[in-house]
Amino acid sequence: MGVENRIVKIQKRNRALVRFDPSRIRNAILRAAESIGGFASDHNAGINDRIFQACGSAENIADFLTDAVVVCLNSDPHHLIANFPPSIEVIQDEVLHVLRSHGFQHTGDAYACYRWCRHWLREGAIIKEQFVGNGFPAPVVQEKRAWSRSLGCDTVAGLNEITRRGKLGEIVEASVGRYEKSLDAAADQMIERIHAGDHVRLMWISGPSSSGKTTTTVKLTERLQRRGLRFLMLNLDDYFWPLVEHPTDWINDRNYETPEALDIQLLNSHLRALLAGETIEKPVFNFKEGLRSGTKPVRLEADQILLLDCLHGLYPPITEDIPASAQFRVYIENFEVIQVGEGAGSRPVPFMDVRMLRRILRDVRHRNHSPLRTILHWHYVRAGELFSIIPLRGLADVVIDGSFLFELAALKPFFNQNDGMLPAESDFADYAGFVDARIRFQRIRDLLDAVDGISIEQAIQPGLIPGDAVTREFIGGSTVQIPHNE
Repeated sequence: MGVENRIVKIQKRNRALVRFDPSRIRNAILRAAESIGGFASDHNAGINDRIFQACGSAENIADFLTDAVVVCLNSDPHHLIANFPPSIEVIQDEVLHVLRSHGFQHTGDAYACYRWCRHWLREGAIIKEQFVGNGFPAPVVQEKRAWSRSLGCDTVAGLNEITRRGKLGEIVEASVGRYEKSLDAAADQMIERIHAGDHVRLMWISGPSSSGKTTTTVKLTERLQRRGLRFLMLNLDDYFWPLVEHPTDWINDRNYETPEALDIQLLNSHLRALLAGETIEKPVFNFKEGLRSGTKPVRLEADQILLLDCLHGLYPPITEDIPASAQFRVYIENFEVIQVGEGAGSRPVPFMDVRMLRRILRDVRHRNHSPLRTILHWHYVRAGELFSIIPLRGLADVVIDGSFLFELAALKPFFNQNDGMLPAESDFADYAGFVDARIRFQRIRDLLDAVDGISIEQAIQPGLIPGDAVTREFIGGSTVQIPHNE
């Protein structure tokens, strides 16, 4: 299909003007799709059916999406002025806009992650060996998938059969045991760094939203405290900018998921001051009023390690001028491997879907946010982690898997149709244009429908799921004591 194009040149990052070549956009979209196994995972009923029906092949779909990007670029009259063509960054923004607007979420995620990986590589924040591409850790997933297959729990159907036979306890024990061993290994690695001569003064626990950072922080520090280390925890929520500096969008939502939601300059200066032995006046944020209500003096003792649980702990501007040798960085993510569906129609459960289910429970219990609000907000969550979390995973000293084979069965009873924990289809009537939210809602609804699950009593009682399991952080009943934030 031909489209009118009046853009002749584009502006490179060095400001040089070069001829506009739409085939480069097409190739980038195709590569992003191929990196996740093709466009098929983005085929969404009622959203982009007609594109798949009309285009047929992957090449034709890429052609259609490229034409849509060209139309978007031509819609800005500014781009038609010879000396003000679209920049590389503007074009990449439009590619993401087109992919997400047409329901190609997974392709858009792969494109965004690769884009920001390239950005951090150019910035010198990471090196080639730390480049994570589309963010999917194939070797890690393949190894875990083989392990889950050995337990007969690599599919939702397998999980359901195990649950029906009353054998879920064995999966709980195996999954929790695997996670605990990874914490032992992380603690060993921290001690090895210190014995090797690194003067480690900061320990970061970072990772995407609802990946299990809080429980992991407590359990890892307990191991290290038993080996003689002392910690001081710094609450980074106190570094949020006042609400007045967080503008709302069309549905009165705010983006707290970007690292710029924090006063990074102040935080960085405070971290450097603490490491220099100085006393800082840490801000105290009043969440009821949405502003800083005062300060509190904080000092890091010479034998203490500063402990920080933060989404964006790998974000370079936060730790600018702090040497890597002074930091131990832990990254936690949900590396889901369970497949849902049968035969050729089966697909892996996306990492972020179980995390969103976790966050829905957390937001309802602790933040008075409705499930609908959490789902509508998730595009901010995903944009933030694809920019400053996942692409920087290569900076971590150790990576921990925070997913558990039994978890879908444990989450299911909290999302029964009559408890209102999931929105109704009709709740999205006022948000018909929010394609991202609709796709995510349909996907987690269909996933939950496929899971049999345990009873609410089994989930609540401590007999099946240990009180210190990461899952308890979200379903309730956790016995983990959250450390005091200085």
